[in-house]
Amino acid sequence: MRSLIDILELSVEELDQLMNTADDIMAHPAKYSEVCHGKKLATLFFEPSTRTRLSFEAAMYELGGNVLGFSEAASSSASKGESVADTAKVVSCYADIIAMRHPKEGAPYVASINATVPVVNAGDGGHNHPTQTLADLETIRHELGRLTDLTVGFCGDLKFGRTVHSLIAALSRYNGVKFVLISPVELRLPDYVRKDILVTHRVPYKETTDLEAVLPELDVLYMTRIQKERFFNEEEYLRLKDSYILTADKMKLAKEKMAVLHPLPRVNEISVAVDKDPRAAYFRQVLYAKYMRMALIMKLLDIAVEIDEQEA
Repeated sequence: MRSLIDILELSVEELDQLMNTADDIMAHPAKYSEVCHGKKLATLFFEPSTRTRLSFEAAMYELGGNVLGFSEAASSSASKGESVADTAKVVSCYADIIAMRHPKEGAPYVASINATVPVVNAGDGGHNHPTQTLADLETIRHELGRLTDLTVGFCGDLKFGRTVHSLIAALSRYNGVKFVLISPVELRLPDYVRKDILVTHRVPYKETTDLEAVLPELDVLYMTRIQKERFFNEEEYLRLKDSYILTADKMKLAKEKMAVLHPLPRVNEISVAVDKDPRAAYFRQVLYAKYMRMALIMKLLDIAVEIDEQEA
């Protein structure tokens, strides 16, 4: 039995295989419509979510399986004081696979060592969000045709942005990737990510507070919102929340083939006028996420479907 808590638990070869499976699902959905018949996914969401929870549920339904679970801690026995470990043990009796989101870093890991079925980390605090990273990788590969030789800019909340941390870890293993880290000083990338990933693996990067100055050199711009729920001081949040707003005028500075990604939800960091730009990939990114979660569910449940290698 295998779980997915951190994106680095998947090798580059496994990432490529998952993307190939997702591509095949997109091309031949009928071939996969019953592969999870009789299987159940439990979605244990202790923190609000729209895209991730519904994406997991849609993924399981489209594979022919069923879904059970809850969408807030208040509607679970956590409100009575039940531990994550006990919840995992109980839900393992009902489901074949668990997707868990939790505000506490490490909670899905605790669940995985107590569950008797695979556990997928659907986001834990400001730490990790591996299935969003799968969606991000698939989006970049579809939009630009490659995951190598890229200059990737991350803009906004790089301190608490778990999607940023996971994607940096994943992309660092591909050749020729370099990063531009754009944020207020207060929301810079955490030291542990910088040291453990970028410095240790000698990945080129630079830090700046000026989005416009670096836009022309980017192949990918990954925008993030300033996350109000991660701040203890509302005054600090209000001071930083409008640090970066991507507009149609600013997009004129960017490459013709640049891709704009965003894990969503968007607040006001991308103007709605940018949505019409063909480089705006963030809503396509949502669709790719469903297919990647379908591929991952199959992998963790040891369900194999033959892929036409010529198409993949």
